[in-house]
Amino acid sequence: MGDWVRDQWARRHWGLNVLLLFSAFMTFVYVPWDFFVKPVGLDEEVWFGVIFRGGWAKLLEIPHFAVYAALMVGLWGQRAWTRPLLAAYGVQVTIANVVWPLLYIEGWTRFPFAAAAGGAFAALTVWVWRNEALFTPKRIPMRERYGEWALVTGASAGIGAEFARALAQQGQSVVLVARREEQLHAVAKEIEERHGVDTRVISCDLADEDARRDLVASVADLEIATLVNNAGFGYAGRFDKQDPERLVQMVRLHCEAPVALTAAWLPGMKERGRGAVVILGSVAGSQPLPLHGVYSATKGFDNLLGEALWAELHGTGVDVLSVLPGSTESEFHDVAGEIPHAGAQASDVVAQSLEALGRKPSVITGTFNWVRANAAARLLPRSTQSLVAKAVIERQTPEEMR
Repeated sequence: MGDWVRDQWARRHWGLNVLLLFSAFMTFVYVPWDFFVKPVGLDEEVWFGVIFRGGWAKLLEIPHFAVYAALMVGLWGQRAWTRPLLAAYGVQVTIANVVWPLLYIEGWTRFPFAAAAGGAFAALTVWVWRNEALFTPKRIPMRERYGEWALVTGASAGIGAEFARALAQQGQSVVLVARREEQLHAVAKEIEERHGVDTRVISCDLADEDARRDLVASVADLEIATLVNNAGFGYAGRFDKQDPERLVQMVRLHCEAPVALTAAWLPGMKERGRGAVVILGSVAGSQPLPLHGVYSATKGFDNLLGEALWAELHGTGVDVLSVLPGSTESEFHDVAGEIPHAGAQASDVVAQSLEALGRKPSVITGTFNWVRANAAARLLPRSTQSLVAKAVIERQTPEEMR
């Protein structure tokens, strides 16, 4: 735990760490104490140097809480939008520290007090605005961070193909693995011509144990630096109406394959002191999902496996990430037998994933997916979650499979 705290502290400039701690204190201690504990008659709140009391103070503590909570989240994640928010709030605090002493302090001392306090916060605001680079840390290209070769499963289309393109763009040569060899060659040709990297195409049914062994043997001459466990498929419908063999294949592909492949290449990564493992779970794995029961169960396995490996390997130089996308525009809906519905762009899922790699154990791609997953888990009992999910998935499932 101590190593994790030191790593987090080292991620950002010490000045931003101070602002982060202050924002956390205001979010979790100071503002909640004022709002929930301090009597209305004694409460005071200052905006732009003007003191508000009583009920107005209580009301204006809400935007104060929202600002500090947003700053805490933004500073923790080093989000680019934090800088303009922090600068704008700094202007407000600067004005407040000039106006407040002029309005509420008697005598000549109010003038030097206003100048000193306003000047200090004005300097801090200018520092924030001028140091844009502190809020957008430089990302080292994947090849430089981890090594030359990446292996992506399910690389013939959708999220897998986008991972292959993104990794190639960052200089990594790519082993593309899936069952459909023709589509793999098309993706390989594209990234070779566009990014000038090497590729290797391997047709493989990852649900088959012997095929997995053959895959590992076929790349024994390569140092696999980045492993993306992406291969998978959906299958919509009521459990008793589904093909049992297809369900078993799903378990093998979603659960057995990531375990076997990660076990094959993780020792080499640890020995070299660098590497990356990405496991494609799903936001569906964060709750029971009727009419996708086996799918959500297997994706829950993937979600937890990735987060557990992240903790085990923290500090070794090997980064692990569980990716939890929601509905994504790909072949998934057709293969799963779903009624087509809107989804995120696969390229956006990959971009968010690579941004999170090395920074956190898991990422839920898309703001709506994050809100949905966290709200359901924290606010609703499991029974209600299941029934609400069933009502949603029914609209995406053909009538004969409900």
